[in-house]
Amino acid sequence: MSNSVPLRRVGASGLQVSAVGLGCNNFGRPGTRSESLEGTRDVLFAAIDAGVTFLDTADMYGKDPGLSESLMGQALKGRRDEVTLATKFGHFGRDMGYPPSGAKASRSYIRRAIDGSLSRLQTDWIDLFQLHTPDLETPVEETLDALSDLVREGKVRYIGHSNLSGWQIAEAHYAALQRSSVPFVSAQNHYSLLARAAEREVIPAAARFEVGLFPYFPLHNGLLTGKFSRDHAPEDSRIARQRPHIWQDAPWDALEQYQALCDEWGITMLEATYGWMLAQPAISSVIAGATSPEQVRANAAAATAWTPTSDQLEAIDALFPLPEDPGAKT
Repeated sequence: MSNSVPLRRVGASGLQVSAVGLGCNNFGRPGTRSESLEGTRDVLFAAIDAGVTFLDTADMYGKDPGLSESLMGQALKGRRDEVTLATKFGHFGRDMGYPPSGAKASRSYIRRAIDGSLSRLQTDWIDLFQLHTPDLETPVEETLDALSDLVREGKVRYIGHSNLSGWQIAEAHYAALQRSSVPFVSAQNHYSLLARAAEREVIPAAARFEVGLFPYFPLHNGLLTGKFSRDHAPEDSRIARQRPHIWQDAPWDALEQYQALCDEWGITMLEATYGWMLAQPAISSVIAGATSPEQVRANAAAATAWTPTSDQLEAIDALFPLPEDPGAKT
């Protein structure tokens, strides 16, 4: 196995993950090469061999709920110890069939969710078990107590959350302190050069409370890889097939200036995007999806291809400034 991708510590915890993670939402997705077990195995093995050993899935991923986990469980037979396995539970947008359907961070729901994920993934433990979306019906204290029990039982090593706001990250931190609960060690939120809202509250909160950040959609549906242009989108890309407005409405003036900078520096846009991401101090791992071995190898190589200077970071930041806060008072 290659060790080309460095390991990073997750927040203040003892968990270490590869600096590039593999988003597993494409496993079992119709119309992709990784829809099948064979395709899933090809991508997973390419990732492990390239040093991308942090695998992030969720119970809701796949054509049918649980399919991504089930395919991964079959594919990882004999290689479970080579990876750091993360999954998520409790997404309010998809029904997994666990009651209560509304309180997806409740004690009873969490118990059903962990049993389902362990069974599908064919493992005795989850390295990182993450709340997928906020549950406003369940007190965070109940959620922390239930997750702490799983850690003490050995079913889960660490716990994290996804899509929480800055104030919710702070609330969870202080609730864990007050109850001597196992704390959340990670936050997974939408973040890229084209989606920088997390810089307002989420990233400062993650830094303040020593929570490691995993940005999802860091390549912004491929727009930050250099494969797209104002006049062309790869036919096999998901946004070309299903969400063409993302490509058509992109800030092409800024993206073309970004490409010009990359050309000047002698690097690809993919390398620049990973270099910029990994230079952000709160980030523990950059999670990107892949549907082919070629994609995951390219992502792994980009992790160490280029380290930006402070001037280069400023030049990139200038092209993609943080938009004004729509809720700010003037």
